Amino acid sequence: MTRQDPTRNTRIVLAARPQGEPTADDFRMEQVPLPAPADGQVLLRNRYLSLDPYMRGRMNAGRSYAKPVEIDEVMEGGTVSEVVASRHPDLKVGDVVLAHGGWQTHAVADGKGLKRTLDARVAPLTTALGVYGMPGFTAYVGLHEIGKPQAGETVVVAAASGPVGATVGQIAKLQGARTVGIAGGERKRAYLHDELGFDVALDHRAPDFADQLRAACPDGIDVYFENVGGAVFDAVVPLLNDFARIPVCGLVAHYNDKALPAGPDRMPWLMGQILSRHLTMRGFIQYDFIALYPQFLREMGCWLAEGKIRYREDIVEGLENAPRALIGLLRGENFGKVVVKL
Repeated sequence: MTRQDPTRNTRIVLAARPQGEPTADDFRMEQVPLPAPADGQVLLRNRYLSLDPYMRGRMNAGRSYAKPVEIDEVMEGGTVSEVVASRHPDLKVGDVVLAHGGWQTHAVADGKGLKRTLDARVAPLTTALGVYGMPGFTAYVGLHEIGKPQAGETVVVAAASGPVGATVGQIAKLQGARTVGIAGGERKRAYLHDELGFDVALDHRAPDFADQLRAACPDGIDVYFENVGGAVFDAVVPLLNDFARIPVCGLVAHYNDKALPAGPDRMPWLMGQILSRHLTMRGFIQYDFIALYPQFLREMGCWLAEGKIRYREDIVEGLENAPRALIGLLRGENFGKVVVKL
């Protein structure tokens, strides 16, 4: 890890908008004076930074569900942070909070910007960025509010070894569904079946993947949790049952695309499938269902304590390695929730 000056804030900013896959040149590390909190604010020392696929979209200038990161602005991201100076009546030095501190060692925040105070005795701090935080909540609400699996139904999960997909599959199992997980590579495939308890686990890189998926879903697919798009989606659609539900959480296979895929316009085909099979396909962001966050914390807390939900983390050492780690995440090189230890 790079040695940091304790009187300075080390941060990574967006240096250029990527053209396709991000490169190291799209980021810049710099040091600036340590910020000072005003009345009602706290100074945070970021201890852990979450890396997530959505960050690629925030690097673009186009319209999306959230404001893009501007050139020369700090890359955004969720953090586990420690209060090191406080001018807030309810927060004291030493408190550890879930924040949105971004890609930097320090940040100033007010109480409204801090999502919750964390206690390592309840769950490891890093889980607040993964299974017990935004990715876990995304899985919970997407399945609960859109997927709505019934006991005995077949739930197929793309990117199932990642923090969202892994949680989706395990919650679906708790609800009595039959689960089929899809991941890239034999290690991830084995992890889904042997450690997380998916009924079937498939490697989407296999040349006969579509045939394997068909064999794994003899009664069709009732819920498809979409994290990927691309060839996985193509293999899933013919197997969807009438009234199947498709929560669309991500399309990581396309995040680095410079243009639409070549070939004929497939929109009429897709709309025909939605119409003729009575499909429900809904894109969502976890904040759509933020009212369920307290319920999620209660239920997930119990599942974790009882060992009913398992998780895996991919820890990266040092803020300077965050750009490389994000590039690798978008390539599928990570194995579990990517967390940068600052």
